[in-house]
Amino acid sequence: MSGDVLAAPVAYGQSSGVMSYLWLLIALPAFGAAVLLLVGKRGDKWGHWLGTVMSGAAFVLGLIQFLALRGMQTRSAEQILFTFIPVGDLKIDAGLLFDPLSGVFVLLITGIGTLIHIYSIGYMAHDEGRRRFFGYLNLFVAAMLLLVLGNGYLMLYVGWEGVGLASYLLIAFWYFKPAAATAAKKAFIMNRVGDVGLTLAIFMMFATLGTTSYAGVFSNAEKLTPVILTVMTLLLLLGACGKSGQFPLQSWLPDAMEGPTPVSALIHAATMVTAGVYLIARSAPLFNLTPTGQTVVCAIGAFTLLLGCIAGCAKDDIKKVLAWSTVSQIGYMFLAVGLGGPAYALGIFHLLCHGFFKAGMFLGAGSVMHGMDDQVDMRRFGGLARYMPITAVTFGLGYLAILGIPPFAGFFSKDAIIEAAFNRPGWTGWLFGAAALIGAGITAFYMSRLFVMTFLGKKRWTDGQHPHESPVSMWLPMAIIAVGSIGAGFGLKALGLLDWLAPAFGGAADHVETERFPSWMVSVVTLVIVLLGAALAFWLYLARKVRTEEPASANPFVLAARNALYADTINQSLFERPGLFLTRALVYLDSKGIDGLVNTIAAVVGGGSGRLRRMQTGFVRTYALTMLVGAVLVVGALLAVRLG
Repeated sequence: MSGDVLAAPVAYGQSSGVMSYLWLLIALPAFGAAVLLLVGKRGDKWGHWLGTVMSGAAFVLGLIQFLALRGMQTRSAEQILFTFIPVGDLKIDAGLLFDPLSGVFVLLITGIGTLIHIYSIGYMAHDEGRRRFFGYLNLFVAAMLLLVLGNGYLMLYVGWEGVGLASYLLIAFWYFKPAAATAAKKAFIMNRVGDVGLTLAIFMMFATLGTTSYAGVFSNAEKLTPVILTVMTLLLLLGACGKSGQFPLQSWLPDAMEGPTPVSALIHAATMVTAGVYLIARSAPLFNLTPTGQTVVCAIGAFTLLLGCIAGCAKDDIKKVLAWSTVSQIGYMFLAVGLGGPAYALGIFHLLCHGFFKAGMFLGAGSVMHGMDDQVDMRRFGGLARYMPITAVTFGLGYLAILGIPPFAGFFSKDAIIEAAFNRPGWTGWLFGAAALIGAGITAFYMSRLFVMTFLGKKRWTDGQHPHESPVSMWLPMAIIAVGSIGAGFGLKALGLLDWLAPAFGGAADHVETERFPSWMVSVVTLVIVLLGAALAFWLYLARKVRTEEPASANPFVLAARNALYADTINQSLFERPGLFLTRALVYLDSKGIDGLVNTIAAVVGGGSGRLRRMQTGFVRTYALTMLVGAVLVVGALLAVRLG
């Protein structure tokens, strides 16, 4: 088995037939990226088509392999590509693993990714850097596919860093805008903080188990002490928080909206932010052995989902509202995978449903911007449903899905997570369940606020704006994704997604130990709270006049929401400022202490040498006089000693 030093009883099926082309899944978009980024301006006329075809071809191949996987007895296929690191007894193979978990991610990444490529053809039609943009999109897809298809943590790490690079390039695509350059740098640095955790976890795996492959790590995980397991899982969680924008590394995600809107849709729906959820879900055999690690994951998810909801209530930028919504929805996924057992599959279930409705809403926001001269302030929208009916309908379907209105997608996935949270044994079940339930109500409020302020009510446009519907290349992908917002929840559940995913979590999909409330009761209570939150938003922003200017003052609660509960301020106080102080102290110690001591010694030696040099005049009479004075002093000293 790849990268193993210890004997590993966990085994995956060998690749054969169509599974022998797993490498091609990554090679197709990687080839597109290489051509588009190296061909130069000669590819400006056809580069966008090549990028779209490469992503679409990867989706078709992934679908064929997914269907083939359903007919395999082992439900997994591993392909060893080459030996990555052979040093003495250390042997780590570069390999790919296609199983139920990576299979659904492949379809999500390539399927939604291809639709975003198609949408971008129209959205970026007049941008001079369109070829380069599609090259970055292909690079992003290739890196994300490597991340989910790697057969071990080292291969995952290579894709992990590739995703970080691609996200930096895409967020900073309009690098001439200071805000875009700053946002890209912020995302890159904050992700590096999380990456330190993942790196240390991988080092611990090799140091304690002698392997980084999934098979080797999971087979020997029970040999680890509880302390090592807890530390290892918390380090993995730190890496996941960085990529998925969870507390305390969440602030880069809303700023990432400075990139083109298709980038936001790709990052938030199908790729980067889902990587952290994938990492924890893939590491289920480790988290199953450490209740402390699972509890911390739940706590991070519960707090972040509330943080994202509260911040979303106070934002007026349509893309930033959706960004904070993503932070919140990923929090639901973290809560689910932290609950363990059957909730692992629920977290992935919600991730897939979220991929549809969030991609649809981000593309809808891009359509609104396209028709409103890149305006993003919802206070300057209003009544757009009459002028952009297709955008309003497709966006509205995603809006109903994220609220969890039956029978839309979110109803099947989010309600199940709320129920699983309440069913967690002990008082933490009540705490996490209440947080998830309150989050559903706040989500209904701020998403209804967004929908009403954008598409309903009276128009509040800036003079000279003429909203219009987007071209077919933009609204067609929105319409296709909207179908997923309607039926993804029911369809995936009917197709047996939860049972399909169970083997990937080490047989963790057992029966629920406790059932505090029946499913129908959770659904009814959740629906009532959601309707109350939506009704409040309709009353405040449809029945009453919407303020178009920034108020002169705001109460402390509004200020706290606008500042995301001062989470950035806390990070600055606890980490940034002490870090700057420590850095400056070390610089001062180095320059004034270490360098100062060396420079002082050099100055003393140099100054003394200069003064001694003045005694060498070159005149014989001076030397003779000096010798005479010296002789007199010596004789005088001897006489003084003798007489004394």
